[in-house]
Amino acid sequence: MITGIVIALPEEIGSLTAHQIRRGERIFIHDSLLVTCSGAGPLNAGFAAEQLIAHGAQRLISWGCAAALDPQLKPGDLVLATQLLADDGTAMAITHAWQQHTQQLLAQQVPLRTGTLLESVGIVTHAHAKQSLFAASQAVALDMESVAIARVAQQHALEFLAIRAIADPASLSLPLAVSHAMNAAGEMDIRKLLIYIVQHPSEIPALIKLGLHFNAAKYTLKTVARQLDAILACNEPSTLT
Repeated sequence: MITGIVIALPEEIGSLTAHQIRRGERIFIHDSLLVTCSGAGPLNAGFAAEQLIAHGAQRLISWGCAAALDPQLKPGDLVLATQLLADDGTAMAITHAWQQHTQQLLAQQVPLRTGTLLESVGIVTHAHAKQSLFAASQAVALDMESVAIARVAQQHALEFLAIRAIADPASLSLPLAVSHAMNAAGEMDIRKLLIYIVQHPSEIPALIKLGLHFNAAKYTLKTVARQLDAILACNEPSTLT
């Protein structure tokens, strides 16, 4: 069975594989694992998921970082979604048997939380916005891609799993440089980022802190990647709940 993994950003690719994968590329990192870099955002992620299926993927994983909504979550904590909540309030299922299999494998390996993963159609920059989303949804974390990938999986009656590590806690407001440097293709424009930093040097400490949090998330994902063969060994029929 071929598993397709969608990763939004090139900076997240290294948490899974040493292969260099540019946005829009699809690479078999072994015979049964096809990986693509989609670019950030739901439109990019949905298109990438469709492309994986067109190239043989028979189930899908959303892999990468997430923002915490639950204030108890720390950078580097792993979130295995038990449910997805779309931006319009629609609840979406994951493959329960696969999620349970993965949770049992990883429970003693990494700090792990389960719960609802909320869709964001844009970058949520302010801590107070995260607090409001948590109060309204009770979702533990959010990202911009998982719901779009899950929707494609659902349309094709394929199994789906979301594996996300926390890169920024609920209490952290993102530096404005992050949203400023994200281009229309869903990629981080390093040139724009550097120019913004030069013009706004007061953001440097916050960017350093965010970088440390991102490294914690990548470390967790690398730990998960070492268990990936065992995660993929779950061949239970789809049980959507």
